[in-house]
Amino acid sequence: MVSLWGSKNGDNDQEHEDDETIQDEGGSRSSRQPAGREPDERSRLLPPRRDGFLDPDDPAVSPYNLWSVRALRYFTVIFLVLTFLWWVLLLVSIFVSPPMMHSRGSGFFDFSFTTLTAGNLLTAIIFFSTPSKAMQISGFVIAGFLLIDVIIIASVSRLRGEEGWVGIASVVWATLIALYNCFTNRVVAWGKKEEEERLTGRSETRRSLKEWVAVFVEFLIMVVLIATVVLLTATLILRSRDATLAPPGERYYVDSDKYQVHLACVGSVTYNDAGERDPTIMLEGGEGPVEDTFEDWIYDAYQNGTIGRYCYWDRPGIAWSENAPSPHSAGMSADALSEALARAGEQGPWILVSAGVGSIYSRIFSSRHVGDIHGIFLIDPLHEDLLHRIGAPGPGLMLWVRGVISPLGWDRLPPAIFKGRSREDRIYGKSAYQGGKFIKNKLQENLVANSLTKNEVSQARNIQNKETPLVVVSSGIAVRSDSEWEKKQKDLTTLTNNLLAWDVVNQAPHEVWETLEGRTILEKRLGELVKG
Repeated sequence: MVSLWGSKNGDNDQEHEDDETIQDEGGSRSSRQPAGREPDERSRLLPPRRDGFLDPDDPAVSPYNLWSVRALRYFTVIFLVLTFLWWVLLLVSIFVSPPMMHSRGSGFFDFSFTTLTAGNLLTAIIFFSTPSKAMQISGFVIAGFLLIDVIIIASVSRLRGEEGWVGIASVVWATLIALYNCFTNRVVAWGKKEEEERLTGRSETRRSLKEWVAVFVEFLIMVVLIATVVLLTATLILRSRDATLAPPGERYYVDSDKYQVHLACVGSVTYNDAGERDPTIMLEGGEGPVEDTFEDWIYDAYQNGTIGRYCYWDRPGIAWSENAPSPHSAGMSADALSEALARAGEQGPWILVSAGVGSIYSRIFSSRHVGDIHGIFLIDPLHEDLLHRIGAPGPGLMLWVRGVISPLGWDRLPPAIFKGRSREDRIYGKSAYQGGKFIKNKLQENLVANSLTKNEVSQARNIQNKETPLVVVSSGIAVRSDSEWEKKQKDLTTLTNNLLAWDVVNQAPHEVWETLEGRTILEKRLGELVKG
């Protein structure tokens, strides 16, 4: 029966026919858009591929299909693990030197090169399947600068000695890894192209938004790595320049030839009427190098005839001396000085002149050469009960952070380039504190100040000859501003039973010799101590 509105079954049949799914020749199924219907989110916009190739966005289209690409990724992971283990070993060696791994330099450069290598490998792994021309070019730039670093270290004998096999191995490894990453990037790019041609019929030239973001991020990371290696190279060039400045004295191997310390003497040996050797002044610097300002007033006293001869040395890591293995205490430094004096053929009697923290070293040296010490001169000395100020964990952490970033030369390069800072200024002048060796010295001092060093100086006080003449000169500013400092200065005047004088210089800072009044008093008391 025909309905007024048409057959219901006919309508259903027509609708079914419009919506039916047909089989294509290749056996795949596709939906045909109903006539007159607007496309929606379920509409298929492109016809199915009938050529047997995959869509370029199919996950199966991957360079990881090639065993060579998978092998390179495995090797990259292995190299990263090895680099991380080496990085941990270098980190530990800053605080405790393993056998055969002591660096006569600061040890921060090899740590920086290994950190750079780890960053390079980690970047390569994260963006392994997204090779790019930018990453290839950046990798070659990094490898080029690292190769320059290898040449600089190998060609400058002083740098070669300070970095040792550990530093050379670290920079060579960094160079090889940079070249390896460039090779890997090219192989992955080739593999990606091969798989696209095999599975999709053509090489894909477009990138998805995700790939563009990955390329941009890896490019930014590589720019940071390039800036890092450029700064490392610039700092190495600066170090090679500083290495040409000869020390005023000689360097002597100490501690089983593990490192060298600098020792210099001014003046000739003289004898008294009885044929006995006159005392030689032995200087021990305070917080900074002896050559900076501390030696100036001593040299004036020598020129004025107040003293006839004096010697000074640089503690390990300061000025021309190399760094000692870690840990390193004040007693170990005193032993290093004793060995250097013996190798130089120098002998007592000595009058020890020291300032600040240097008084700790002088007192230990005095206790180990009791018969050769004819006088002790302490200038605003540090008391052993205040060593906790040096050994506090906060300053120690800051020293470590400064040491880690010191190879970048962020505070040394600008003054050298724009202000014309000299080699002298960087080695023993006002900028010496910025160097990696100096920072390593202060870090070593910090690590054992309240333990090994405190025990050594406490023992030295008990051993000290009580008849040794003693002079103490204190900073008036420090005494007035710190009651504990004043109390400890007074206690140090009882170090022996033969106190010749205790002067508090009113307007003098911690470096008492910086004022005219301070210099006058220092030279006067030194002359009295020499005359006995």
